Amino acid sequence: MSHYHALVWLDHLEAHVLHISPDDVENSLIQTHQPHHKLHSRAGTLGDGRAPVDLAYFQRVSEALSGASEILIVGPAQAKLHLLKHMHVHAKELVSKVVGVETVDHPTDAQLVAYARHYFLSKDKML
Repeated sequence: MSHYHALVWLDHLEAHVLHISPDDVENSLIQTHQPHHKLHSRAGTLGDGRAPVDLAYFQRVSEALSGASEILIVGPAQAKLHLLKHMHVHAKELVSKVVGVETVDHPTDAQLVAYARHYFLSKDKML
């Protein structure tokens, strides 16, 4: 893959992985195989009430990010941190490529591309 930068927006249900070059964007969508339910306060369950983390989902996201030299992880809640934690254990080669983890709500893919281009342009100017 000839793209240098990658951005992943994710929550616990889906991930949008964008590989970005100055003239091109490759976009892929990865979805969890867990049932679509709220991850908070499952009544009648033991424990903290949260659904278990889908490790296979985070592995597929990590694999989709391979080939990028710089990775920006964004999302609205804790999934971005779970992905980073997963990388530290299961995809160590990607950890050094992560240049930022940012909170971003639910943008469109076009807004994500604009966000990534602005982020990486600003970051590259600092070098």
